[in-house]
Amino acid sequence: MAICTPLKSSSTCSSIIHHDAAAAAVSFTRRTCSWTTTTTSHRPRRGFTVITCAAGTVVIGLAADSGCGKSTFMRRLTSVFGGAAEPPKGGNPDSNTLISDTTTVICLDDYHSLDRTGRKEKGVTALDPRANDFDLMYDQVKALKSGAAVEKPIYNHVTGLLDPAELIEPPKILVIEGLHPMFDERVRDLLDFSIYLDISNEVKFAWKIQRDMAERGHSLESIKASIEARKPDFDAYIDPQKQYADAVIEVLPTTLIPDDNEGKVLRVRLIMKEGVKFFDPVYLFDEGSTISWIPCGRKLTCSYPGIKFTYGPDTYFGQEVSVLEMDGQFDRLDELIYVESHLSNLSTKFYGEVTQQMLKHADFPGSNNGTGLFQTIVGLKIRDLYEQLVASKAKSPVEAKA
Repeated sequence: MAICTPLKSSSTCSSIIHHDAAAAAVSFTRRTCSWTTTTTSHRPRRGFTVITCAAGTVVIGLAADSGCGKSTFMRRLTSVFGGAAEPPKGGNPDSNTLISDTTTVICLDDYHSLDRTGRKEKGVTALDPRANDFDLMYDQVKALKSGAAVEKPIYNHVTGLLDPAELIEPPKILVIEGLHPMFDERVRDLLDFSIYLDISNEVKFAWKIQRDMAERGHSLESIKASIEARKPDFDAYIDPQKQYADAVIEVLPTTLIPDDNEGKVLRVRLIMKEGVKFFDPVYLFDEGSTISWIPCGRKLTCSYPGIKFTYGPDTYFGQEVSVLEMDGQFDRLDELIYVESHLSNLSTKFYGEVTQQMLKHADFPGSNNGTGLFQTIVGLKIRDLYEQLVASKAKSPVEAKA
């Protein structure tokens, strides 16, 4: 008989196994489940043990370079699912993990195999695969996906040291974010959905200047040196991962202002792979058509340089994709409902949910442009994907004669 613990999740799947099927029972011992024995007159069998188990953890991968908006995206995503994302209670105050009612976010920096001093001694950056333990990353993500708790290491960003491990329980949704979620094929195959935040060199440079010169007092020369030092490893190990992503949010300089170099007005593209199970790309007006739309006018306030949307089919690394693009920024977020009403396949629960989420987090970076809009939309699509995955597992009971 399977050894089970009381069910804690409403997301369930049911399986029916032999009372004496020891091998089958073993597979349930590390999952949250409840069991009942029943007989039914309409079946050609008499005794059944019904094992009801929590649906396996859904794993989402988010890849991006340092300082490219991963933290803001995580805050938007966890907000869609409800509940505040906080560090583990009573644990290491320097933990990188965030836990909410539904989601657990793991920073893949925790799988650095070398601390800051070790990397310096060996002459490698954190982007270099040699500075990361992919075997442990794979083993622990696989364990969490199958319903087992793990003792995950902690990389301390304050001290640059590897701290003692922390206990991570399997959540409904596990998000692994960092430099390498799609680098290792074994880890990549565990992902149910993947996103890549692709910030162009021009925008990344402008952002870094704004942050490091204005807020940290760094010189322009030191900022350039820092970017150039990381670029070879970024190009070799991080950037190629975007070819595997199910969705890419690409941030580029605006085309609405000639020769703009400030990076304050952005052109953002949401690149959505076709044929991904449980993921229907968002479209503008007419699915599969090529659309160019300037929504400024009576229903949408636009100051200079205005707003322009485009949509259409394309190819990306040889794969069919749909691309939705926004160039410019919103003056009034409450008017976003006008744009939302012309977008389809948003996976919202009610009319205006995208606008509501954007207004809720109006103080987040990117809330007035396509970065915030597309991050919010992808968050809603991930919620829908999770619900469809859970429902599909609930429809697949396995029966065996007692």
